[in-house]
Amino acid sequence: MKNLILIALLLIVAGCSTTQPGAAGNWAGYKEKGQASFYADRHQNQKTASGQPYRHDLSTAAHKKLPFGSVVKVTNTSNGKSVVVTINDRGPFVRGRVIDLSKSAFSRIGNTSAGLLNVEIEVIR
Repeated sequence: MKNLILIALLLIVAGCSTTQPGAAGNWAGYKEKGQASFYADRHQNQKTASGQPYRHDLSTAAHKKLPFGSVVKVTNTSNGKSVVVTINDRGPFVRGRVIDLSKSAFSRIGNTSAGLLNVEIEVIR
């Protein structure tokens, strides 16, 4: 019985381990595809999850799991335009969206009137 409990505990611990990028702190080269959105005007000067105030004119972004300070290249897959942003917030929490960009970063790779862009993101560092 003791061995059975030990085996069960080992399986639980093994199931909780991760082999995702970032497990050892190395996210460089991590890629993801999905949709990008941008922060609404009402978020200007609001505190982000990292504690920094959000500003439209900075090249920043929100991602669900990338560490704060990660530098990410975001490429619009429709036109090939790219922008480099720094992760300083958490989100987006909408299915299919992989990143929320500052308004200025979004406008460098697409038209804000579109609302959403299909993108590929790649962690530079």
